[in-house]
Amino acid sequence: MLPGVSTLGEPLTRALGPKTAKALEAAFGMGTVGDLLRHYPRRYYTRGELTDLSSLREGDHVTVLARVDHVGTHQMPSKGRNAGRAEVIITDDRAKLVLTFFWRHAGGRYVVKPLVPGVVGMFAGTVSRFRTRLQLVHPEYELLPGAPPNADLTPELAAEFAAEMIPVYPASAKASSWMIARAVKTVLDPLDAGEDPLPAELRERHGLAGRAEAIRAIHRPLDQADLKRARERLKWDEAFLLQAALAQRRLAAAAMPAMPRPHVDGGIADEFDARLPFTLTAGQVAVGETIAGELACAYPMHRLLQGEVGSGKTVIAIRAMLQVVDAGGQAALLAPTEVLAQQHYRSVTGMLGPLAQAGQLGAAEHATGVALLTGSVGAAARRSALSDVFTGDAGIVIGTHALLEEQVQFSDLGLVVIDEQHRFGVEQRDALRAKAADNRPHVLVMTATPIPRTVAMTVYGDLETSTLTELPAGRSAIATHVVPAADKPHFLERTWERVREEVTRGRQAYVVCPRIGEGPETDDADDYPSEDDFGPVDSSGAVDSSGAIPRGIGETGRRQPLAVLDVAATLDAGPLAGLRLGILHGRLHPEEKDRVMREFSAGAIDVLVATTVVEVGVDVPNATVMLIEHAERFGLSQLHQLRGRVGRGAAKSHCLLLTGTSGAEWGPAARKRLQVMEETTDGFRIAEADLEVRGPGEFLGTKQSGLPDFAVAELARDQTILQEAREEAFALVEEDPEMRSPENAAVREQLLHRWRGRLSLARVG
Repeated sequence: MLPGVSTLGEPLTRALGPKTAKALEAAFGMGTVGDLLRHYPRRYYTRGELTDLSSLREGDHVTVLARVDHVGTHQMPSKGRNAGRAEVIITDDRAKLVLTFFWRHAGGRYVVKPLVPGVVGMFAGTVSRFRTRLQLVHPEYELLPGAPPNADLTPELAAEFAAEMIPVYPASAKASSWMIARAVKTVLDPLDAGEDPLPAELRERHGLAGRAEAIRAIHRPLDQADLKRARERLKWDEAFLLQAALAQRRLAAAAMPAMPRPHVDGGIADEFDARLPFTLTAGQVAVGETIAGELACAYPMHRLLQGEVGSGKTVIAIRAMLQVVDAGGQAALLAPTEVLAQQHYRSVTGMLGPLAQAGQLGAAEHATGVALLTGSVGAAARRSALSDVFTGDAGIVIGTHALLEEQVQFSDLGLVVIDEQHRFGVEQRDALRAKAADNRPHVLVMTATPIPRTVAMTVYGDLETSTLTELPAGRSAIATHVVPAADKPHFLERTWERVREEVTRGRQAYVVCPRIGEGPETDDADDYPSEDDFGPVDSSGAVDSSGAIPRGIGETGRRQPLAVLDVAATLDAGPLAGLRLGILHGRLHPEEKDRVMREFSAGAIDVLVATTVVEVGVDVPNATVMLIEHAERFGLSQLHQLRGRVGRGAAKSHCLLLTGTSGAEWGPAARKRLQVMEETTDGFRIAEADLEVRGPGEFLGTKQSGLPDFAVAELARDQTILQEAREEAFALVEEDPEMRSPENAAVREQLLHRWRGRLSLARVG
């Protein structure tokens, strides 16, 4: 490295000195010049632009651009002879904000000496409230000069200077935006960005800037066009490197040997198909053929199966598992909850009938065993199941996280099926795969939550994808309506009348509540969305002193977040008196949960009052009403999943979204969610809208954190770039799988630096 030249791999301690480097590492985990330069500005100011101070909220750590309007100083003799304070009022010509400074000695007042009326500066601190005013106490600040030093302030120069774009960086209390800006300037001026990782032909095809130019422009844009060009190039960097890593992972997986599990004519799979009481959809047949072909290959299948709620994914999984059983292997189905595992067990054994009764009287000729392993299985049943799994008598094993325990040993695990895969981390999926003798079973992951195309290309980009869009014949339409119960309480009375009418017709209904009724508010940590649109949920009870369902609290029209236990008791004594009500939530004993679900499935319960424990895996065709309390607080995908519990039979179904707060209190995200739910039942459109509303971090959840977040590219808006980058990256990896050619050395270096250990790349490093 030449003297005075910075490189992306240079330690910050050498480039900036130990003090600044330590502060940046403590605040943001930065270690190198490259880490600092990938800390991109979150927005830009121009000197002629002032911040909207009216948008500030108490508790926010902010950096604002404003003009000093007034300065007042006050002595504080009670605090000391030279103690005092200053109140500096800043403005954006629409609102004002107070800056408060204190000092105990005479020299302390110099901190406010540069703050005179008319100067413009950037001020950073935490917004607090004193009496009725918002303020920043002892904010850091940096004044912006009125013109370059010693320059004649011509009108043209003044306009140019006012339009200069000032980057504002994500900051912390100990690392302000301008401290980061100064650090960036220090390393950016002498930067040698090294060889460009994007091949020259690719850059030319897509009209992309060079890397060095993009790094300069993202931190020091000349204008909006310059910034747009930089962002376009950096989005390509993120998308291309990710797709190259995923392409290499695919190749590495395909290069691993696996035991072929071909279809066996006249086996249990064929007998199962012959017993099906319905005709498979064209989509089910096509996907089934694809999976059957991959199971017969000598390398492991890695396939994602997604589809609409109720599109028939379970049948496809059963057929795949039976093909593996026919070929002498075992299949494991991993579910995230006991309710879902038990539902799968009932569905599989019910659909297989005598084919699932190996060793029992009346078993079919080609029967196999089906074992259930969950945390609540009794000791004797557990010992029996473990034995059947070990000997291979159980060809199909269904369970929860209990399948991952060390005591669970398979005879010959050939297929791993993971349902609702977004609820599992990478480690859990790998732990189940490791139970195969060669650690390379075939893998089928399923989700009833439709996945936006951009997410499928990134988070699941190393998997082949199959999609079911066609619903089985005989499914009814679902009418969805928002019921503004807080604004129009009489609508609530009509809602319960509607539920009773459906039950009178011989149908059944769900009532989903956000709380159980005692202890913590939620049933499971993942069951209830964050309060992103309004304040925290009131944890008080849901029944008022009169025993009626509360319709409003105070003057705001806010209804209490209703709880399962309270609502069930109130409905039983009031609007649904005489009907058979059941209760289901996550804290019930597993045997009790199973009993309730069996009774509801058998029609012995008219109305099931539950938490979101019924979100997935529950299949009761006779249920025609899904009523969701405080629907404005749920995420779109969760609302869609709950709605999918009805509409599974021939009778028309209804999804009623009851709101718990006045429409005036809904945030834009809540309003958008309810609007989308009323407008469409298309799960893929809903998934795209959910991604746009919540962003990828919240949409995917923390369990998908195995992939680093994009800093510039956006999953919801950059579909074209992601698709084009994927095509380019996969073509490059196909041509040079190990990136050994000299022209791909920079790509290889970037993959090693940014992706090692995150994607388990067998061919890199």
